[in-house]
Amino acid sequence: MCEDDHSGDRSGDHGIGRRALFVTGAAAALTLGSVSFPSEAADAADASETRTVRGTLPTGSPDFVYLPVEVPDGVREIKVAYTYEKPPVPAGTAGNALDIGIFDQRGTELGGKGFRGWSGGARTEFFIRAEDATPGYIPGPVKEGTWHIALGPYTVAPQGLPYEVTITLTYGEPGAVVKPVYPPSRAKGRGRAWYRGDCHLHSWYSDGRRTPAEIAALARAAGLDFINSSEHNTHSAHAHWASEAGDDLLIMLGEEVTTRNGHVVALGTDPGTFVDWRYRARDNRFGKYARRIREAGGLVVPAHPHATCVGCNWKFGFGEADAVEVWNGPFGPDDEVSLADWDSMLVASVREGRGGRDWIPAMGNSDAHRDPDPVGTPQTVVLADDLTREAIQEGIRAGRSYVAESQKVSLSFSVAGPKGEHAGIGGRLKVDRDDPVTVTLEASGVPRCTVRFVTDQGVLHTSAVLPVSGGGVVEWRTTAQYAAYVRAEVRHEAAAGPLPGALAAFTNPIFLGRG
Repeated sequence: MCEDDHSGDRSGDHGIGRRALFVTGAAAALTLGSVSFPSEAADAADASETRTVRGTLPTGSPDFVYLPVEVPDGVREIKVAYTYEKPPVPAGTAGNALDIGIFDQRGTELGGKGFRGWSGGARTEFFIRAEDATPGYIPGPVKEGTWHIALGPYTVAPQGLPYEVTITLTYGEPGAVVKPVYPPSRAKGRGRAWYRGDCHLHSWYSDGRRTPAEIAALARAAGLDFINSSEHNTHSAHAHWASEAGDDLLIMLGEEVTTRNGHVVALGTDPGTFVDWRYRARDNRFGKYARRIREAGGLVVPAHPHATCVGCNWKFGFGEADAVEVWNGPFGPDDEVSLADWDSMLVASVREGRGGRDWIPAMGNSDAHRDPDPVGTPQTVVLADDLTREAIQEGIRAGRSYVAESQKVSLSFSVAGPKGEHAGIGGRLKVDRDDPVTVTLEASGVPRCTVRFVTDQGVLHTSAVLPVSGGGVVEWRTTAQYAAYVRAEVRHEAAAGPLPGALAAFTNPIFLGRG
């Protein structure tokens, strides 16, 4: 139970009342008493009415608290502002953090059509009109009916979370609805080639600070061929990327589905696709929304699975994953854990007799939000038939890719059998168990780095330090009996990287044997 009072500044009546909470159809959600506005105010053009709601959420509050707002006919704009208290807390104790978003008269049903925007904790106010909306929100008519402001108590201090929400309705003729324009699903490309991309980026349409134009410029400067829009829990940016695309830059559309039990990048969905996030692992709903991503033409990519921030650690398992983001931003200890965890999944795929057919490819992205976050550090380099959404996705899904810390790093990784058979990254060299196999990595842009060949048995070969020129070729010989797969890691010297042995690049595996 929480207390809330509804205050209208037009009348000056600030009476405080106790409102009962009741459970909605969604798990871990509660609904407050509704806020009403007088319908007669619509008779005055450009008139506005304001209501303020105050309350306190206790520790242990549900994930989402809905505040219904009865919107009468004739509303041109809805505007919402909110504040909440952040009392001091002891060291090691979570303080208050309150997210916000809104659903329109079509309701709050999971996966429904009512979603109109989400800004999490990035903004203190927002508006929606037919022709425009605050970044993170979807423009369109403000229709009559029950709207719901969604409050998300991310963390609650022991003292509770006192909040205040102010709703202002402005009446009058609505503006003209603007038809969204989306970027094309193909760029000029170079035919079958290696293309560089960064598929996890944030603009000011969620909690980033850069505009799409600024991100596109940084992507081009980083040598990228493709990027993916991945705002937290909103598709509002989709209609704002078209002018930044070009023959030299493919811009795919998606979302970072940010749940309380981990984040997943919806990579390359159809324009305008919204993927719901209001569930936990215990609700057994993720499979439904993973299918939603695929039905919309996207890939399911769990992000930073071992990140240490609250709610960032991935808890849904990897049964629905098309790929996994092993490297997120500048390489750190959590990426090292993700890399080891992914390698364990590769080992399991071999030991369970699947012969590598059901393995999950890895990728890397910057997760850049604002200066000085570098776009394209790291970047996924994909062998694709062309620079189109479908071709890039197919390359990622097949594991025909490697991850590099920058455009300076280039790798060529292959294996060869005794009769001239060859296989590249993500492929399979079909040889007998005792046939000799030669593993070759050619690298450039990696001065004073070492190369490690990693197999299902562990690290079986480490090269000498590469020259300061940054280039070199490393070879190793093995058999399918000795190594069911082999992948390459290129690591900095202990003194050169952000942490001892930090990655400069790594590849997806090549499998050995008949399978």
